[in-house]
Amino acid sequence: MRFVTTLLLAAVFAVPAPSARAEEKVKVDADTQKSIDQALAWLAENQERDGGWGRNAAVTSFALLAFMSNGHVPGQGKYSPEVTKGIRNLLAGAREDGYLVGPNGGNMYAHGMAALALTQAWGMTGDDDIKKVLKRSIDLIVKTQNHEGGWRYEPSPTGADISVTIMQVMALRGAKDTGLHVPDDTMDNAFKYMKACHDPRSGGYRYQPGGGPAGYARTAAGVCVQQLCGKYAEKELAGAVKYLEQVGDDRGHYWYGHYYAAHAYHQLGGKQWEEYYGRMKKNLSAIQQTNGSWRDGRESGVGPAYQTAIAVLILSVPNDYLPIYQR
Repeated sequence: MRFVTTLLLAAVFAVPAPSARAEEKVKVDADTQKSIDQALAWLAENQERDGGWGRNAAVTSFALLAFMSNGHVPGQGKYSPEVTKGIRNLLAGAREDGYLVGPNGGNMYAHGMAALALTQAWGMTGDDDIKKVLKRSIDLIVKTQNHEGGWRYEPSPTGADISVTIMQVMALRGAKDTGLHVPDDTMDNAFKYMKACHDPRSGGYRYQPGGGPAGYARTAAGVCVQQLCGKYAEKELAGAVKYLEQVGDDRGHYWYGHYYAAHAYHQLGGKQWEEYYGRMKKNLSAIQQTNGSWRDGRESGVGPAYQTAIAVLILSVPNDYLPIYQR
């Protein structure tokens, strides 16, 4: 019975609902798919011997999501071996308490990304080895939520900020979608924290409640949280989307900002999503390197593996492979 249930779960999370496919007007065209394929080939060639990418679990997780967003999972797809090695890298870096620190250390930002990647991998494969580590990692997120409803860089219920919090919320939603238990209070309190970061004057979201001006990346994250928490009718949503439309970009956090913006706009759907995807497809095509990677200097301190993985994720959203992206 457990085996049958696992197969059913995998089928549910690997195939988008017919209604979602019928509503989706944006498609991945042949030229875009060629760019994606070149980028995936570059990521495969630059995977490290231990199965990871970059210095911590976050970059490895972004790369894994890029492959999985194109149907490459353990046992399926051209890059199944690379994905399998990458998942094993995340599992090997897990502490007994569930903290996904990676071989070179990490923080809750990286933990949230790794936990999200594992939710998608488990939802698409039903692998019990993934589930064991995933459950502990989700339990750790629940236990370390602070009194405001957010999370900070250390696995303890102390401070909080919007960027680390959104990472945990995405992991929690991914876990909930695959059938793991996530307390309703945890999601509700996370949403309250995000509301506290909202700036009513600009319509955008700040880094922390009352802390500094609103920003594009933070606002895109805020829109994601509203939708991931099922808060589709909140009054802040319209103002936040208007802010994104007016600002249009975030030079200081270009890749990070568009990672969330692509998710946010896809959930909004309609003309806003179509225009956003068309604009990003054009912009990303113009700056892709001949070797298939992206090496843009608009966001300091990030390498080509990080940029390439996020570019692939943005371009691959219409493929509807990743459960977290499906409407």
